[in-house]
Amino acid sequence: MTAALAEKNSAPGRSVRHSAPPPSSPRRTKRERAFDDVPRWQIYVPLGIYLLFTLIPFYWMFLFAVRPAGSTSLVPWPMTGEHFSKVWNERSFALFFQNSMIVGVCTLIATTLVALAGGYALARFNFKIKSAFMLALLCSQFIPGALMLVPLFEIFKNLQMINSLGSVVIAETVFQLPLSIILISGFIKNVPVSLEEAAWVDGCSRFRAFCAVVLPLLRPGLIAVGSFAFVHSWNHFLFALMFLSEQDKQTIPVGLNTLIGADSVDLGALAAGGVIAAVPVVIVFAFIQKWLITGFSAGAVKG
Repeated sequence: MTAALAEKNSAPGRSVRHSAPPPSSPRRTKRERAFDDVPRWQIYVPLGIYLLFTLIPFYWMFLFAVRPAGSTSLVPWPMTGEHFSKVWNERSFALFFQNSMIVGVCTLIATTLVALAGGYALARFNFKIKSAFMLALLCSQFIPGALMLVPLFEIFKNLQMINSLGSVVIAETVFQLPLSIILISGFIKNVPVSLEEAAWVDGCSRFRAFCAVVLPLLRPGLIAVGSFAFVHSWNHFLFALMFLSEQDKQTIPVGLNTLIGADSVDLGALAAGGVIAAVPVVIVFAFIQKWLITGFSAGAVKG
């Protein structure tokens, strides 16, 4: 009987019917076709307009920074560096730049280390108040930093940390930690626990297994968290204004504020100071943009 069925199926004119893959959803196919039919100018024109509105303020700032005083030309030629020399040497921007760099780097290191420890605890351990702690971290993001200026000032005053860069570093780190811990926790959850367990079986301690197995896989997330901590502390104005009253301890945002007088504003010096303040941020994002995108997309889907 089996042979008869085989001969029947192999008879001339008969073809063996193979199961075809299920057709794609009509709605999805229609949506993809509609996207492909969109003219490219409908995509590039809005993007070009957005890019234009984004770059014009930067060009205007650069124009005032390199244009000679009194010039009204819309083209930065001839170019001059007198405004940069003025703010760097006469307005103490070299010292402001150094202070901002110290605050930014220290905030980056402190935020990354503490967020790494807190994120690992939330990702790998279960405890009774875990949900309440996560909720508290999320709710803390709705508290403006300005509301905490007075209590923080009193705390740092009692600790004799006023006019110290350490007070700004601590304040910046505290306000960066909630979001950083949540992000790092999501990154660590994407790393399978079995990798750590295999290292434990080989004789590694928990700390050594974390450093050897988990930490290298967290590089995109750490770069994302650390870069945003640096940029936020570099640009933040309120904490430096409140906790640093001596001129030799001020940061670049406060230094820019000193260029605005009561009766007049030196636009050339202010624009040059803005360019100096923007250069480190542009360099940071230019070098880490690949890791930044990878880091934020890593926590989007749980592995």
